[in-house]
Amino acid sequence: MTDSPVTLITGGGSGIGAAVARRLLDAGQRVAVTGRGEERLRGFADELGHPDGLLTMVGNAADYDEIQSAVDRTLKEYGRLDTVVANAGFATHDTVAEGDPAGWTEMVLTNVLGPALLIRASIDALKETRGRIVLVGSVAGFVHGPGNVYGATKWAVTGLAENTRRQVTEFGVGVTLIAPGRVETPFWDSYGSLPPGHLFTADQIADSVVWAVEQPAGVDVNTVVVRPIGQPN
Repeated sequence: MTDSPVTLITGGGSGIGAAVARRLLDAGQRVAVTGRGEERLRGFADELGHPDGLLTMVGNAADYDEIQSAVDRTLKEYGRLDTVVANAGFATHDTVAEGDPAGWTEMVLTNVLGPALLIRASIDALKETRGRIVLVGSVAGFVHGPGNVYGATKWAVTGLAENTRRQVTEFGVGVTLIAPGRVETPFWDSYGSLPPGHLFTADQIADSVVWAVEQPAGVDVNTVVVRPIGQPN
């Protein structure tokens, strides 16, 4: 266990992040997760029985000092870092012409700045392990939606993934963008209801993330767009 790979996941206390953490722990990895909600993180750790290979840390993905602290603490606890998963994000579920701008700043900072800060904070450690960066984007980052401000943030993540890959591939670091369609997670809580049609489970998307992370050395899967059958756009 002391030499097993280590993954740091932002927004890892629920939804896709938590599902990825479970899968990696089951595979024998050590996992560090961050999230804004201490109670949610505590509940996640309680659910798993506080395994030795799980480190939970309260932190804001859009605050560089807090992200750097999470990386440093992970390295101090486990001695290495092999993968980071930029999963933290949310939607205001409104539009550019009719929405409430009060919520947009935090969404842009979390969804766009957050992944960039995680990359910056972790890249030195990932160079040492020739590790991987996983960015959780969205189908909304490939398909335009009427007035979709959230979608604009995910288009930015799509660009960030390729921009990052072009720089860090020379360091032996891989970059994967996972862009899921609709997933049944707490993402929809602020929307008021689940959207119509078939939705993925968080575990199904976790399968794609773990598949990318576990590719053989030297193999870099760059973009994975995954939709549930029946989602047309």
